[in-house]
Amino acid sequence: MWSTARDVAEGDLVIIWQTRELIQPLLITPGKDLNSRFGYYRHSDLVGIPYGSKVGSRNGKGFIHVLRPTPELWTMALPHRTQILYLADIAFITSWLDIKRGSRVIEAGTGSGSFSHSVARTIGSVGHLWSYEFHEARANKAKEEFSLHGMTDIVTLTHRNVCKDGFTVEDTVDAVFLDLPAPWDAIEHAKKALKKNTPTRICCFSPCMEQVLRTVNALNDSGFTDITMFETLLRPHEVHQISPLPVTQAIEKLRKSEQKREEKRQHQIARSSKRKRDDFPETDADNAGGKRLRTQESAEEEDVDIRDIPDAVVNPAQFANQPSPIKMSVSKASPDVRGHTSYLTFARLVPTAPSSTTNQE
Repeated sequence: MWSTARDVAEGDLVIIWQTRELIQPLLITPGKDLNSRFGYYRHSDLVGIPYGSKVGSRNGKGFIHVLRPTPELWTMALPHRTQILYLADIAFITSWLDIKRGSRVIEAGTGSGSFSHSVARTIGSVGHLWSYEFHEARANKAKEEFSLHGMTDIVTLTHRNVCKDGFTVEDTVDAVFLDLPAPWDAIEHAKKALKKNTPTRICCFSPCMEQVLRTVNALNDSGFTDITMFETLLRPHEVHQISPLPVTQAIEKLRKSEQKREEKRQHQIARSSKRKRDDFPETDADNAGGKRLRTQESAEEEDVDIRDIPDAVVNPAQFANQPSPIKMSVSKASPDVRGHTSYLTFARLVPTAPSSTTNQE
């Protein structure tokens, strides 16, 4: 699909990685410049360097990484013309549709081409992808990108309303993926395009549950089986490295932490007893001061010093012969889960057994 050479050459498409949130594609054209908040770069300076190189700016403001394009990086860097599929959904769909090298696949709703690039890599030169886009301007732009990326032998892109006019192939493909506003209108057309002599699969990508319900009804009416709906959510894990402590140091930290907590508790009991013995009502000013004091005390109670929390406890003899400090990798699941993208509705179409006729004598 893209250049497989070791070094960047004139005319190559590269991925410029600046930060995790700032990734962009760049067509190497000598004579042009790249300007960003991380500095100024000449395209000619990038020609001849190995892919993966870290390049410093000419004005000393920062650096960039020059990476070889992959479908994953393209998904992160592509110019958005529509809402796109991201890696979690792409991987899940590819697995459940059983898309592999040599597969023949239909995609309805090309959009920005995120899913198209991943499928093209998976099916390889011996497979084929028929992609359909209703919007003419998006279809023309996607066709230009496919040509630039060397995918014209693998992908056939057609500007067509598949819900009304159907697909251009019949009894040909192993899998169909529908990313349409009304996928139920294309179910019968998809059934005609799927192979008749082997089990095949279909997936519909719908953001709303109402769309899922209408799609499921259409799949049932068309004879599809094993209808299942999934929602893919990502839960990030934070990974850190800590230095294990010997048992004696860990016990000492715990003892100091417990002692500090007990001193605070005794201080609170003493203040509470003093207030109960005081028979005089408190003035507003006293109340305000007391509230401020109690607020400060509460803040002190909640403010736990990270140094009071012991690290992982290990047996010191375990690392007696290690020449360098030991680091232990630990992970913590993030409480935040990435938001909903769309629902994935899958189904299978199984060939019907040929009817047999018996001759009566």
